[in-house]
Amino acid sequence: MCVPGCYETVNRRLTRRGFFKGATTAALAAGVSTIVAPTAPVRAQSMSFTKAVDLTHSLWTDFPTYFGKPGLEIEQLFAFEKDGLNLNMWHLNEHTGTHMDAPIHFSADQIDASEIPVEQLVVPLAVIDIAARAADDPDTRLTPDDIEAWIASNGDLPDGCCVAMYSGWGDHVRSDRFRNADGDGVMHFPGFHQEASAMLLERNVNGIAVDTLSLDYGPSKDFATHYSWLPAKRWGLECVANLAELPAAGATIVVGGPKIEGATGGPSRIIALV
Repeated sequence: MCVPGCYETVNRRLTRRGFFKGATTAALAAGVSTIVAPTAPVRAQSMSFTKAVDLTHSLWTDFPTYFGKPGLEIEQLFAFEKDGLNLNMWHLNEHTGTHMDAPIHFSADQIDASEIPVEQLVVPLAVIDIAARAADDPDTRLTPDDIEAWIASNGDLPDGCCVAMYSGWGDHVRSDRFRNADGDGVMHFPGFHQEASAMLLERNVNGIAVDTLSLDYGPSKDFATHYSWLPAKRWGLECVANLAELPAAGATIVVGGPKIEGATGGPSRIIALV
């Protein structure tokens, strides 16, 4: 139930222009910007938006996967015509479609997807565009130079942010180009250079995101970015969609990750507020 006046208060606080504004909500925004690993003090940040952009690909049974095998099977348990309702059983690989990599994914004892604090899943977004380079070289990687160039154009990375690599690879998600495997089965697509992830580990950054199948670039054999980033209690997002629709700076990402105990990640509904 709601006491008199509460509906008006809720509606006022959730208006699109008034989202996260005011003294009370500024305190909430400060929590949004917090990261587990202690670094610099976190500033309170006010947020507002005029549109929402879906950063999630629709997931279908033949969605391309890192290992090349279908990651989703759908079994119909009830059909409306027969049973009066529709209900399916999913047989799902956690790392299928637009999905999260939780810290435990590449660690023996880090937190799982359900344990990531929610305030670390609604954070500022920095989009670094390497699409022109990726069009010519699918093995290119996001480097410290790319981060420095972004900072030179946009100012310091926001506290507690997510840094996303935009390579244009989402345009290929319905074709073999997305995996881009050669005759030897080696994939070729962009990712984060380990030196870039190491640079971001020194900053107050909650997560990194890519529009490809992996945080590491396709030919990687050592998964250096995964092994350095995730065990540091940070999260990653893979197969992110529609980054081209976002500004380099100023958006907020909302990561609807799976809250399943023990999950190493899982398909996620990801939204950007611009």
